[in-house]
Amino acid sequence: MGPATKAGVIGAGSAAWRKVIANPLRRRKRLGDNHHPDENGQLSRESINTIIEGDIIPRLLMAHSTGGTIHPVGNASEIAPSDANRFAMLPLTHEATELLEEVDTFLEKGVSVDAIYLDLLAPAARRLGEMWNEDECDFVDVTMGLWRLQEVMRDVARRSPRITDTLGNPRSAIFAPMPGDQHSFGAIMIEDVFARAGWKSEVLPRPERRELLDTVAHKPYDLLGLTLSRDCPSSAVTNLVKAVRSVSANPHITVLIGGRLVNQNPAMVAEVGADGTGVDARAALDVAERLVLAAPSRADALR
Repeated sequence: MGPATKAGVIGAGSAAWRKVIANPLRRRKRLGDNHHPDENGQLSRESINTIIEGDIIPRLLMAHSTGGTIHPVGNASEIAPSDANRFAMLPLTHEATELLEEVDTFLEKGVSVDAIYLDLLAPAARRLGEMWNEDECDFVDVTMGLWRLQEVMRDVARRSPRITDTLGNPRSAIFAPMPGDQHSFGAIMIEDVFARAGWKSEVLPRPERRELLDTVAHKPYDLLGLTLSRDCPSSAVTNLVKAVRSVSANPHITVLIGGRLVNQNPAMVAEVGADGTGVDARAALDVAERLVLAAPSRADALR
């Protein structure tokens, strides 16, 4: 892909995006409110870190999987800490097209797409949060940096082709954020991960509870993946998991949950009656493959 093509794909929206976020959020954050936007809409220090740790980084971590078609050789997949540290500062000053050129340099050396997401983009997003916390950059800087990283993520994922299952009977999965959760990109991206690994997967970006239950009631999915990127009572998750199992067209459906809440409290998996979790795409895919393989077959379930 040449520079002109890249600019057309990921560069055109930058100016428009800056206009959207710069007003009225150009003011510096207030230090006294650590939980909510103030009356002018300014996000607090804790709020922006919650977004980065609970939403942006999980999106980056789940954007690709080792189930894809790119396999590095030897140590070529390693990204040196010095390179990662240098790259982490670039989203503040470089446009997405320039960041993509940096990423392409690593890819040309044989670095895997996994490593790009896990060892380059995710640490860069985390560093932006640290700089915000230390008053080294403002909201506009952080938001633009994250937007650029996500544009790079989307472009790299778009260029990584999905693979086709060769068994003729691919496993099926549906992914969704917890009903009421506004952060749907994580579910969208992990669906893409599973599709690249040969799963027959679907996603409900912003489902109502009834829509999700109706969907699993009418099709015998092997797996349901729920992403949790905001605080919600564990009782709500428990009730949803119970309802899914009671109406599912596959009585042996496997339920995975993931996100910031689960990573902070892995015991939540057992508490809500789910079957497992994965801290990133590698783990989620491995866990899903193992659990679904061990579950009774759909044919047996329907007899």
